[in-house]
Amino acid sequence: MRPVRYSINITLDGCCDHAVGVPNEDTHRHSADLILAADALILGRVIYQMMEAAWRPVVEGERPDWVLDWMVPFAQAIHAVKKYVVSDTLGTVDWNAEIVRGRDLEQTVRALKQEPGNGLLAGGVALPLALAEHGLIDEYEFVVQPRIAGRGPTVFAGLSSVVDLRLVGRKELDGGVLALRYQPVAGRNGG
Repeated sequence: MRPVRYSINITLDGCCDHAVGVPNEDTHRHSADLILAADALILGRVIYQMMEAAWRPVVEGERPDWVLDWMVPFAQAIHAVKKYVVSDTLGTVDWNAEIVRGRDLEQTVRALKQEPGNGLLAGGVALPLALAEHGLIDEYEFVVQPRIAGRGPTVFAGLSSVVDLRLVGRKELDGGVLALRYQPVAGRNGG
């Protein structure tokens, strides 16, 4: 059975706005490694469209001024991986992706988990709430930026019950960033 791993960049106060973090070569390498280790990504519409707009052009021949050489391996990794996009509003996707309708989310992810492979990597802000509600996340990773944003979106707001976690790994990255990995405590998952 393939596990579903969820990873998110957050500040110390829980903000997960992509514009608040401070990217560096080490955090990009870490994210690329997560993607390369996964069989596919499960993304919500917003994060899918944001990633496609930012990284697809980098691999397909455009090089915006903001793209540094150390960002290219991340662009290549996300470009190549299979993507499942959870959306009830998109009509089509074409970036090595297929659409999963919201009403089919639980059934589809349970079926994907049954397939052989290394695992699935989920991303986004709204989607993980639905995955957690159904008890579909096997590992949570919070990549904690040493910043206090004082604003912005957070993940899991509105979760119907507590999900108890146990620390299973930690990795220090450049710039004081900590990647903290947790697994749900058996029998105490809110899903």
